[in-house]
Amino acid sequence: MPSPPPAPLRPISPLIRRFMEAWFERYLHRHFDALRMPLWSEPPAPNHPGPLVIYCNHPAWWDAAVVIVLSGRLYPQRENRAPFDAAMLARYRVFERIGAFGVDLDSPRGAAQFLAAARAILARADTALWITAQGRFVDVRVRPLGLRPGVARLAELAPDTLFVPLALEYAFWDERGAEAFAAFGPGIPGAELAALPRADRLARLEADLTATLDRLSADVISREPERFRALVAGRKGVGGVYDLWRRLAARLAGRRFDPAHHVGDGQPGR
Repeated sequence: MPSPPPAPLRPISPLIRRFMEAWFERYLHRHFDALRMPLWSEPPAPNHPGPLVIYCNHPAWWDAAVVIVLSGRLYPQRENRAPFDAAMLARYRVFERIGAFGVDLDSPRGAAQFLAAARAILARADTALWITAQGRFVDVRVRPLGLRPGVARLAELAPDTLFVPLALEYAFWDERGAEAFAAFGPGIPGAELAALPRADRLARLEADLTATLDRLSADVISREPERFRALVAGRKGVGGVYDLWRRLAARLAGRRFDPAHHVGDGQPGR
């Protein structure tokens, strides 16, 4: 029997969407040293005349928060949508109001749900579909990436779509909080993808995302902040009694207190 049609996409609430974008940006500020993008990374043009598919790796729970912040910062005029595990969406219905739609990740029915919803989303030129294309948590160092095949089917549905790889990574540098990193690779037009056999399409998408991940990782390994621009800056310092003592010592010495572990001369803070 054919699969039942998917539930209609719930309308996005602009008010709830803006609130959640601001909430997650504050959340990243509180828990990370920074959300950084390498200087070579250029987000896909916001004036692209068709829809966008932005597909990324899936290294951590934080990916959803980063995607929500990026979509709000970079594409406030687009309708940003993303597939979401149906069981989790039943528990967190608020995500439906900001663009999530439920998909059963472990069944053929889920694949049909995803394609039907994607068809409706990509039928409009002012949309962006964000996909964690591995479909499960995978360490950033794992190769091959093992992208799910559904992302390669989308080029058939909307050849005017631009497909853009997004690399995500997290690392600890010199501060108490971790660093979050995001980098966009060059996009590929859907018509160019659709001209390839499905297996070759998936291989091309995976190769582009792998290359973006490898280039981002080289910058992350360098531990050189000047290679990046900070989209969200987090809190510096250790906090508590330790920073209170450092602040007092700086005041007694007539110095400006800098809570960062590394101060301007590149030497560890005292």
